[in-house]
Amino acid sequence: MQATVISEIDVERIVRERAGAKARYVPQFLINALKRLIHQDFINEYLRQGYEGVDFCENCLKYLDVEVDVHGLENLPTDGRLCTFVSNHPLGAIDGVTLGMVLGRRYGGRVKFLVNDLLMNLKGLAPLCIPINKMGKQARNFPQVVEAGFRSDNHIIMFPAGLCSRRIDGEIQDLPWKKTFVTKSVETRRDVVPIHFEGQNSERFYSVANWCKRLHLKFNLAMLLLPDEMYHSRHKRYRVVIGQPIPWETFGKERTAAGWAQYVREQIYKL
Repeated sequence: MQATVISEIDVERIVRERAGAKARYVPQFLINALKRLIHQDFINEYLRQGYEGVDFCENCLKYLDVEVDVHGLENLPTDGRLCTFVSNHPLGAIDGVTLGMVLGRRYGGRVKFLVNDLLMNLKGLAPLCIPINKMGKQARNFPQVVEAGFRSDNHIIMFPAGLCSRRIDGEIQDLPWKKTFVTKSVETRRDVVPIHFEGQNSERFYSVANWCKRLHLKFNLAMLLLPDEMYHSRHKRYRVVIGQPIPWETFGKERTAAGWAQYVREQIYKL
């Protein structure tokens, strides 16, 4: 089952459709506040330009006036072998767009994201996205979708933490990484290329995320702030470091797959 692809964001329509018969009780001022929070007009102005795939990523950075310093391009394999590119996830949007641009350029668009993120439902990003969903009706198809992605002739890009970074023990860092990239890379004999993205969101974002955790909220309220975080990343400069490929044979039995996942996570923060 494919994710719904949208070409423009319409907060009011989404709210009315989701609320159903209760939509009439949703005040207009709340809808307008949501529009401002996600910067609907600003985002739609870009979406109307119609870019897709790698072009979408590249022009998105230009639209935001974001500059990226990339180090370690010489570590990107050029011998035709397929790889799994794994990165920390500090920002939640700009980091994904950046990797889509850098790796998409290098490999002629033959890259796919394996992510569970609402931003990946946008029409412009759809060509680079393998939409996965661990919730609801799509949950039963999750293993097959992941398997198909790794068995394809595309390079795979993953943020193994699943969510963007949080403030943990006083530092901005990823949550523990999931092991899927290790097990599937070994099965399909893909080397793993570690990437470290330097950057962070606002203090407000981390405060909201921490309160959501303390209150055990099921809805990821911090996710609503990501468009605003992206908006405020305008005119900034970020640094990306690409590490040397880790051969898939490295992931032996001396560690569990989960243990290897945390090992790679540790290596990335040393880049």
